[in-house]
Amino acid sequence: MSYGQGGPPSQWDPWKPQSQQPWSGGGDSGQAPDWAALAEASETRHKRRRLLFIGGGAVATVAIGTAVAMAVVSANGGNQASDPSSQAPATAGLPSPTGTVPSFAPTSAPPPLDPKDFVSSAQKDRAPLNPDVLFPGTQLTMGETVYKKGPTADTRNCASAAKATLPKVLTDNGCGRLMRVTYTRDGIAVTVGVAVFDTEAQAAKVKQQADARSIVKSLAGGGVKEFCDGAVCRSTTNSYGRYAYFTLSGFTAAKDVTERDQAVFSTGNDLAEFTFRQIRRRGEAQASAAAEG
Repeated sequence: MSYGQGGPPSQWDPWKPQSQQPWSGGGDSGQAPDWAALAEASETRHKRRRLLFIGGGAVATVAIGTAVAMAVVSANGGNQASDPSSQAPATAGLPSPTGTVPSFAPTSAPPPLDPKDFVSSAQKDRAPLNPDVLFPGTQLTMGETVYKKGPTADTRNCASAAKATLPKVLTDNGCGRLMRVTYTRDGIAVTVGVAVFDTEAQAAKVKQQADARSIVKSLAGGGVKEFCDGAVCRSTTNSYGRYAYFTLSGFTAAKDVTERDQAVFSTGNDLAEFTFRQIRRRGEAQASAAAEG
């Protein structure tokens, strides 16, 4: 029995799915199939499928890797910050490790000059000094309050311009000069006294040793009536740098000052604050001049 007409019977090929096993079918031949050959052919087909699967997987892995690499390159191409190495200069532009590295001498700005240093010793405090330098003009404005400037005085005999316990304190600490000025407002008068020493330490000792009875003499004249001569007045003592400064505040009507008289207290405080500012400004001006020179 033949399996076709017009040509030889088809040959069985284990690699072709449509080929047929070369044996005579039916009951004509009586020959049994070759089971060993069938088993060997089946094993061959399985091996081939495994090879094809492994080879195909490798190709797929390569394709995926290429796609990822291309995606990374594409992303980096759009954002240079994501790839620091892309910003590195070419090898030819890098300095040679054996090249000479330039060196620079360390520099620093000089420390600012302290204004207080210039008013803390006679050696540095060289600017002109007199009552009209410390207290210029004919009036003084503090906030909304205006004080009229009265008489001024300047003496090298510090004790002669002080009263009670202050003359001894000034003398013991080497006071070399005492300047005074008086300001008035609405029946209230204030005399400011500024004592000058060689060093800051001397002025600080005066502040420490002064007591409630250490006062400057009130300065009248030039239209200012006598005040604080026998009446109770308010006094203050302070120091800054080589200067000790004092205030004596009272009524020109020769009446006593009490704690209820806040106008007298505020007047004395204003003049004490202004004196401090003027001494400090003196230091600032000399520090600025020294820095520019």
